[in-house]
Amino acid sequence: MFSIKRLIFIFLILTLIGAFFHFGGPQYLDLERLKAHQEQLQQMIAGAPVVSVSIFFISYVLVAALSLPGAAVMTIAGGALFGLTAGTVIVSFASTLGATLAFLSSRFLFRDSLRQRYDKTVQRVDERIAVDGPFYLASLRLVPVFPFFVINIVMGLTGIPIWRFYWVSQLTMLPGTLVYVNAGTQLAAIQKVGDILSLPLLLSFLLLALFPLIAKFLLALFKRARLYKRFTKPKHFDYNLLVIGAGSAGLVSAYMGATVKAKVALIERDKMGGDCLNTGCIPSKALIKSSRIAEAMRQADRYGLPANNPPIPFAPVMERVQKIIKQIEPHDSVERYTRLGVNCLQGEARLISPWEVEIKAANGSTRRVTTKATIIATGGHPFVPSIEGMGEIRPLTSDTVWQLRKLPQRLLVLGGGPIGCELAQAFARLGSQVTLVEMGERLLLQEDPDASAAILECFREEGITVKLRHKAIRFAIEGGEKVAYCAHPEGELRISFDQVLVAVGRTANTEHLGLENLGLSTSKGGALPVEEDMSVGYPNLFACGDVTGLYQFTHVAAHQAWFAAVNALFGHFKRFKVDYSVIPWVTFTSPEVGRVGLNEIEAKKQGMDYEVTRYGLKDLDRAIAESEAYGYIKVLTPPGKDRILGVTVVAPHGAELLAEFILAMKHKIGLNKILGTIHPYPTWNEAVKFTAGEWKKAHAPEKILRWLERFHRWRLG
Repeated sequence: MFSIKRLIFIFLILTLIGAFFHFGGPQYLDLERLKAHQEQLQQMIAGAPVVSVSIFFISYVLVAALSLPGAAVMTIAGGALFGLTAGTVIVSFASTLGATLAFLSSRFLFRDSLRQRYDKTVQRVDERIAVDGPFYLASLRLVPVFPFFVINIVMGLTGIPIWRFYWVSQLTMLPGTLVYVNAGTQLAAIQKVGDILSLPLLLSFLLLALFPLIAKFLLALFKRARLYKRFTKPKHFDYNLLVIGAGSAGLVSAYMGATVKAKVALIERDKMGGDCLNTGCIPSKALIKSSRIAEAMRQADRYGLPANNPPIPFAPVMERVQKIIKQIEPHDSVERYTRLGVNCLQGEARLISPWEVEIKAANGSTRRVTTKATIIATGGHPFVPSIEGMGEIRPLTSDTVWQLRKLPQRLLVLGGGPIGCELAQAFARLGSQVTLVEMGERLLLQEDPDASAAILECFREEGITVKLRHKAIRFAIEGGEKVAYCAHPEGELRISFDQVLVAVGRTANTEHLGLENLGLSTSKGGALPVEEDMSVGYPNLFACGDVTGLYQFTHVAAHQAWFAAVNALFGHFKRFKVDYSVIPWVTFTSPEVGRVGLNEIEAKKQGMDYEVTRYGLKDLDRAIAESEAYGYIKVLTPPGKDRILGVTVVAPHGAELLAEFILAMKHKIGLNKILGTIHPYPTWNEAVKFTAGEWKKAHAPEKILRWLERFHRWRLG
């Protein structure tokens, strides 16, 4: 809705436009009338030049600002009445000032409401305008085919700075101004305004309009030449694509390259499969499954069976984890990728130039290979903070915890993020006394408070001690016992433990990569800052996965890898920008916490209006049948619309329940269509349909329903 100020402003504009037409404005801005009164007007100007110029200038500004018809005639009049030089100066400044006023009016009236409705689209446009805005504006101004008033209004909806709009408009409208003002000096020869723009002249303007784009292309070539200036480009290359790191991102990159028959090399210094296979996704989910079975045994009475609390043989559980890794290893093996056509190389890679990489083998020998493009996919490792006494107690991380074969009786977990929560619950269910320390106000800080509260409640029910707003400040061994001291607003807390698991974040693997040879620097956590096309500093150097510090999930690494590989191999034709619009993730606690799109925290931060639709799984038949009737689905939509902005699922099988929403968001399917889709009964996925039904009930047409009620009563007689 428009504010009072905007309504007053609209009224003022409409009043001025109405007055223009009411008092016959168009008849005064007519070419024939100008020709008929040219001598009379010139005499008036000679008698009062300052007043005449002022009146003409202000009139021109108002015509341009209000987007009134007649600007072309006034430009011709500038030449006819003031001559080429003076006319050009007057018209140039008046037209630019008027255009800027129209630009500001459009921004004042429409930009805020446009941002509220289409925030992400406006943000993307603004990001593009920030880079190429002057080029776009210049190109449009230089082609008379595009009405200037439309350009003023459209540019006002973008985030281009006022001063930049002004000076670009001033410069790029000058050629057209000169043409029209010069035509005005020869007014007698002009029969109609269209006579001024001949076909050759229009073609000239078109070529002039292409100049900014040509200049941009040449500038890019110049920058590229400067960037590569200190390096010698090889005449021949060993590979089309070289990938450093054989984790999820690296494997997908190499697979993509091999699929399109490029010559690809894949360098790995440790194990194929990276963190996901060896220390992350696979082992953690295998451990979580064992812990869920253990918990189900304790709660068997929920299913009419005798409950049992047996001692858990921890070593066989961890051996099972390793067996599962071995079972999946062939999917990521050297043998498989060699069959695909990838040359798998063992060693540590170091960048020498944008086209040359040195590989150091385990025996210390080195060799160099050349490549047209390189993708850095070296992943990350757990961050271990520098805390007094930490080295003495030898902490566990998500990399080293899999070496355990003896269950820690007392486990201290530092960090209440996804990794900390998953492993804390798994070890507690396997028999450890777990204390989780989180320095924030709640667990899972990236999720909404209600999701955090649900996990906290579940943890406490299962006997996990959670200490929020506590920060570990020192460790010690006292009387042969490991202890941690944690700071808290209400005082220091001493915690005794047998093992500590540190899960407070991750750091990118960028050490020893030779980034200094290319003048590349890292950002927070050692991450490599990437452009929208996944490039890093050089057009032929790319990064993807955890090393970028963005969305550290296996599926996002694979997503980024597609863009990195395609741009690395075909970027000289066209570059694709990575799309993060629909990114899902799941924390595999019980209940699982899944999310895609916005949650309430992010929606509020962005100032978005939204509605919340919530469905509790306590009413779902399948959940009741399986004695797991708890949790909820929460969907955010724009007010009154069924378009999905984001979904949070806190429930058993939350990851699977999320999948239908991911598909719907990706392909812009609203809740109405989900509601109209048949879901088999009884299934967990019926919860998705019932959530859509909750939205429909909240938006039922009450007036129509009341009329229908009357209609049916009438039919009863």
